Amino acid sequence: MRITEVKDIHQIETVARLAEQIWNQHFIPIIGKQQVDYMVERFQSVQAIKAQLKEGYQYYLFDNAKGYFGYTAVQPRGKELFLSKLYIKKSKRGKGYGRQALAFIESLAAMLDKSLVSLTVNRNNISTIKVYEKMGYTVSGEVVKDIGNGFIMDDFTMYKPV
Repeated sequence: MRITEVKDIHQIETVARLAEQIWNQHFIPIIGKQQVDYMVERFQSVQAIKAQLKEGYQYYLFDNAKGYFGYTAVQPRGKELFLSKLYIKKSKRGKGYGRQALAFIESLAAMLDKSLVSLTVNRNNISTIKVYEKMGYTVSGEVVKDIGNGFIMDDFTMYKPV
């Protein structure tokens, strides 16, 4: 797996396309099509990603010889590295790419002198929660956040010291 930092508009557009594909593959059974469409537009559109990059988020694309299949986004926050996004196409899940991505994120946190990686995950995203727990992450709390348009994010917070 190759991991490339997102730097230009073509890479941003690739992330936005991947987001639309992956979110529609994975999240419709969890939060429904209307909320998926809303969240992709609000948080994963080209404009949203550009704004996040200006706010200090760092995006990375995952690819192999067959093309792009996932991405992640992190943001340094005080003594922690916040894992904002980690998404992999359904066809590539269960092949160790998520583990490689988390290892990369944890090494990035250490390189940035952060003491932990934190994240939020939808409380009904059971398969992903199990992956994080298997990789040493611990549920540390809950957060319910109004994201507009009548939708909420109902998440667990998780962390792992690095």
